Amino acid sequence: MNSANPALLRRYRMQLFTATWLSYAGFYLCRKVYAVVKHPLKIQFGFNDEQIAVPWTIYLIAYMLGQFFAAWLGRRMESRRVLLYGMSTAAACNVFLGFLVDAHHASVFLWLCVTMGIHGLAQATGWSHNVALFANWTHRSERGTLFGIWGTCYQLGAVAGKGLAGFLLGWLGLSWSFFGSSILFFAFTVVFFFLARERPQSVGLSLEDAAEPDVPLSVKGEGVPVREAALPPGFVGSIIAMGLIYFGFKFLRYALDSWSALILSEHFALSSSVAAYLSTAFDWVGLLGVIAGGYWSDRMPGSRRTPVIFYMTCGCFLFTTLMWLIGLSSPLLFVVLLGLIGFTQLGPDALLSGACAMDIGSRRQAALAAGVINGFGSLGPILQEPLIGWLKQVYGLNSVFMLLVIVGLVSTMGTGLLMRFERGRV
Repeated sequence: MNSANPALLRRYRMQLFTATWLSYAGFYLCRKVYAVVKHPLKIQFGFNDEQIAVPWTIYLIAYMLGQFFAAWLGRRMESRRVLLYGMSTAAACNVFLGFLVDAHHASVFLWLCVTMGIHGLAQATGWSHNVALFANWTHRSERGTLFGIWGTCYQLGAVAGKGLAGFLLGWLGLSWSFFGSSILFFAFTVVFFFLARERPQSVGLSLEDAAEPDVPLSVKGEGVPVREAALPPGFVGSIIAMGLIYFGFKFLRYALDSWSALILSEHFALSSSVAAYLSTAFDWVGLLGVIAGGYWSDRMPGSRRTPVIFYMTCGCFLFTTLMWLIGLSSPLLFVVLLGLIGFTQLGPDALLSGACAMDIGSRRQAALAAGVINGFGSLGPILQEPLIGWLKQVYGLNSVFMLLVIVGLVSTMGTGLLMRFERGRV
């Protein structure tokens, strides 16, 4: 095993970071289209708020169930192979959706729901298995900073997805909002195929980490199922607790991400394209929060993540409260507060589901940890979609943001308890 070739290791690490960054950015390119086209779909097919929420709710249920399936696959298949299957299927689903919205067929709603369900299962492979590849190629002490930089993939992917969908919607029509993202994602899949390697050992290298002894493979060679050693004590309980906290994080993130473009269109009478561009403030400013949170956590004693998660979540609660009180008074205030919430929410979001998931066990348990945390967290998006659709239609926007304040308060309390528990273990 060649462990004394730093130049070669740097080259392969850069290839892996590039490939996985494009992989998860591509998942977001396809994922963000539906939030942008909600308003045009309502107009074209005569859907109300509750109906337009159904396909996305089905997607979210499939995504949540797929997280646990992806975690199970992580103990039996190489993450690189799982990702290639997931990426190809997700891109194909968006192609079909593009043809579907132009069909004007009586059963369009049924097929929209079916396709979004398959799309959700494919998308579920993205996070946990990209996190697993990232863990294979990094040391614990550098993960906060590196993952903060890497984590911009889902912020910039979301910005690009919304921006591209909005641009193509205005230029070429509804179907091309779906086609454009798929074309790019297929290209990213080809790049991933050639650049990504499962682990340093795949290319005759090693990456030792005294802070995280690696678990040896029980079978030799690459391209075969991998069986792990027994899980460490407390592992399952810890990841379930983190997943329950992540429920609140994802409830808030998906609520703002899924409904902000529609709110900007309807409440402030903006065009769908302009609303799509402005709604990206959550992601543009949020990516700075991901970088800042990761860098800050690496500089904590022992690379502790939970104090940073708690402090940033406190800020998120403050800005969510301001959004409820004054955010609907003008589009400028709404967009500014949307960005500030993005900064303080996406930083702890990325730490909890990324660096914390990688740190909690060995490298070979990263896919399992990330999948379970994200799986429990994905119950939040499932609940928010129909609940917010119903609240918005029956009680109005004020009730929606009151609910988000309550979720923010509970999340802040949860992260405070998590920080206290971690401090008690040290």
